[in-house]
Amino acid sequence: MESSVTELFGENVFNETTMKARLPKETFKQLMKTIQGGEKLDPTVATVIANAMKDWAIEKGATHYTHWFQPLTGVTAEKHDSFIEPTSDGKVIMEFSGKELVQGEPDASSFPSGGLRATFEARGYTAWDPTSYVFIKDGTLCIPTVFCSYTGDALDKKTPLLRSMEAISKQAVRVLHLFEGNEAVTSVKTTVGPEQEYFLVDKSVWEKREDLIFTGRTLFGAKAPKGQELEDHYFGNIKTRVQDFMKDLNKELWKLGILAKTEHNEVAPAQHELAPIFSTTNLACDHNQLTMEYMRKTARKHGMVCLLHEKPFAGVNGSGKHNNWSISTNTGKNLLDPGATPDQNAQFLLFLVAVIKAVDNYQDLLRISVASAGNDHRLGANEAPPAIISIFLGDELTAILDAIEEGKPYGGKGKQKMQIGVTVLPEFNRDTTDRNRTSPFAFTGNKFEFRSLGSNDSIALCNTVLNTAVADILSDFADELEKSKDFTKDLNALILRTIKEHKRVIFNGNGYSDEWVKEAEKRGLLNLRSTPEALPHLLDEKNVKMFKKFGVYSETELKSRFEIHNENYSKIINIEAETMLEMANKLYLPAASAFGAELAATIATKKAACAGVDVSYEEELLKKVSSLTGEIFKKVQVLEKAVSDAKTISEASKLAFFYRETVFTAMNELRCVVDQLEVVTPKAKWPVPSYGDMLYSVV
Repeated sequence: MESSVTELFGENVFNETTMKARLPKETFKQLMKTIQGGEKLDPTVATVIANAMKDWAIEKGATHYTHWFQPLTGVTAEKHDSFIEPTSDGKVIMEFSGKELVQGEPDASSFPSGGLRATFEARGYTAWDPTSYVFIKDGTLCIPTVFCSYTGDALDKKTPLLRSMEAISKQAVRVLHLFEGNEAVTSVKTTVGPEQEYFLVDKSVWEKREDLIFTGRTLFGAKAPKGQELEDHYFGNIKTRVQDFMKDLNKELWKLGILAKTEHNEVAPAQHELAPIFSTTNLACDHNQLTMEYMRKTARKHGMVCLLHEKPFAGVNGSGKHNNWSISTNTGKNLLDPGATPDQNAQFLLFLVAVIKAVDNYQDLLRISVASAGNDHRLGANEAPPAIISIFLGDELTAILDAIEEGKPYGGKGKQKMQIGVTVLPEFNRDTTDRNRTSPFAFTGNKFEFRSLGSNDSIALCNTVLNTAVADILSDFADELEKSKDFTKDLNALILRTIKEHKRVIFNGNGYSDEWVKEAEKRGLLNLRSTPEALPHLLDEKNVKMFKKFGVYSETELKSRFEIHNENYSKIINIEAETMLEMANKLYLPAASAFGAELAATIATKKAACAGVDVSYEEELLKKVSSLTGEIFKKVQVLEKAVSDAKTISEASKLAFFYRETVFTAMNELRCVVDQLEVVTPKAKWPVPSYGDMLYSVV
C-alpha cells in the first residue's frame, strides 16, 4: 500500500519532478528562476514549456486545457479549449502555444466587479501563475492563473494574495538582514495548513429539503432529540460509508499533490474534518479550493451530499476552517519557532510582537476577511471564536512578554515531563502552551491558528490581509532599526514599546464569556457582530493607505470589494428569504391546514359516533395547530413585505444593513413559529425530513 500511495501522489501534477524529466535542462533552470526567484519568464521559454505540458497532458488522456482562476464569486472558474488545430488536408493536430499557456481571455463582464466593469465592457485577461503547479482534473489540463480586467484591475482573489506574499517577503528580508547569520536569506514565504470541516448527509434527504438545495443550510427545523450533548461523535469511530468516502477523497487529492493528512469525526453528528500538511500560501489556497470541489464530487459518488455551509443545522456546531499560518525563510527556518529559549531569542520576539501589533492595528480587516452571511451564524456562538479579534499566546510566551515589560528576568521552568500516574506509560514533554478553542487567533507552538474562517470561505482574503498587515509592521520596524547606532539597545526598546502599546489584544481566557465582551470594550477592541457592521471599515483611511503602500489593492479595487461583499451578503439573505417563503407557502401552510382539517374531522366523527366522548386531546391540539398556522401566515406576510421593501433600496451598504436588521429578523420569527408547529405535527404529516432524519441519515 505504501508504494502505491507514493506512486499515486502527484501523478496528475506537472510538478518539479515531472518538469525536470520533460524539460530541456536550460529551460528547467529558467523556469526555476521564475518560480523561486521571481524572475520574468522569457516567451521563448514559455513555448518550450507549453509543448512539454501538452505532450504530458495528452499522454494522461487530456484533450482540453483551461485557465483555472478564482474570481470574486468565492468559487473557481474555467473555460475549456481543446488542443486541436486544423491542418490543410482537413485533419487536425494537437497544438498548445506559449501564448496560450501564459495568457487567456475570458469574458470579464459576467463576474462580480463592484463597478470596475460595465456589462458592455467584456474584455478581461487571465495570466499564468508559474508558482502554482499545473494539474490535470477531469481530463483537462488546468493552468492556475490570475484574473484582471482590461484596465489591469484585479478581478480575482489570487492576484492580491500573490502581491501580499511579495510584500511580506520583502519586508521580512529587510528585518532579517539586520540580524547576524541571515546573509543567505533572499526570500520569505508564508505557509498555511487550512483545516476543513464539513457535514455529510444522505442524498435522499437532501433532495427533499429545498433550503439545503438552494442555500446550503436548513432554514427551518426543530431540534432533534439527540444532538451533540453526549460528545460521543467527536473523534468517534468513523462509519464504514464515511470511511469509504474519505478513502476515495484522499486518493483524488493525493493525485493532485494535495497533502491530505488528518481525518476524523467532528463534534456535531454527521460532521467531519480533513486537515492537510502545510504548503506555501498560494498553493494552499489552490489546494483548498480543489479539496472543497472534490469533497462535493466524491460525496455524490457515495450517495451523499457534502455540506460546506458554515451553519447547516441550528442547535449543533457549525463548520469552520482553521487557517494555520507561519513564516519561513528560503533557507528553511520557521520565523515563528520560539526555540528552546524563546526569552533569549530576540529575532523570534521581534517577529512575534510584529504579529501582535499587526493584529491589534488591523482587527477590523481581519474580521472583514472572515465576514459572510453564513459565518455570521457561527462567530460568537459556543463553537467558534467571538467576533472580537484577540490573540492567545499561552502562559509561557505571556510570561516572557510580561517579564520584558516589567524589566525582570524570566524564570521559566523549561520543558516539563507529563505526570500521568501510570508507570508503564512512556514519559513525554508537556507543550509549553495549552490550546484555546475560544480564541480567534491562537499561537500553537510555531504558528498562529486563525480560527474564525467559515468552512465555505476561500482562504485567499484572510491571508492577503494577514500578510499585508504583518508586512506593514515589519516595514516600520526595518525603517527604525536600519537607522540604529546601537542595534541591541534599540531592538530591545522596540520590542518593549510594542508590547506596552499592543498588549490589549492579548487574551488567554474564555472568549465565550460575557465578561470578556465587557473587558474587550474597556480595552478598546472592536466587536463587529455582523458582516454589514464590519464591511464599512474596509475603506477606513488607515486600511486604504496600508494596501496602497504595498500595491496589494488600489483604492479602486478596495471600493469594488466593498460593493461586492455588500451585494453578496444581500443576495444570499434574499435567496434564503425567498426560499423560506416558498417553503412556507407551498409546504408548511398546506400541511398545517390539512392536519387541522383532519383533526376537526376526527373530533366531529368521534362526537357523532359517541355522545360525551373525550376529545380534549384533539381539541387542544387543534387549537394549537390552528393558532400556529395563523401565526405562520402573519409572519409570512411580514417577511414578504420586508423582501419587497428591500427592492426599493439601491445603495449596497444600506441594503445589506436592511437585510440584516429587517429581513433577517423576519426570517427568524417565521422559523420560530414553523419549528413550534413541527414539534406537534405527526412525522408522517410533516412535508420534509426532520433534523433527526438528516443528521443521522448516513448509516
